[in-house]
Amino acid sequence: MRKPRDFDADLKALEDKARRLKTRKVRQLGELVIATGADTLTADELAGALIVLAETKEAGEAWARRGVAFF
Repeated sequence: MRKPRDFDADLKALEDKARRLKTRKVRQLGELVIATGADTLTADELAGALIVLAETKEAGEAWARRGVAFF
């Protein structure tokens, strides 16, 4: 007879994995902010700049080329 599946353990493992991935993403974004020198901006300035960038779709390819050149 097969052992019943422990759904609670599976769910906890998935939640732990999601938490680790979110932490990794936040850390990488922080490293990116520091690497680009954007850490010298105030939180309000950085948030405003990111909002403008997110709203502007036309220049995406040019930004991507510039990002590739940076790294």
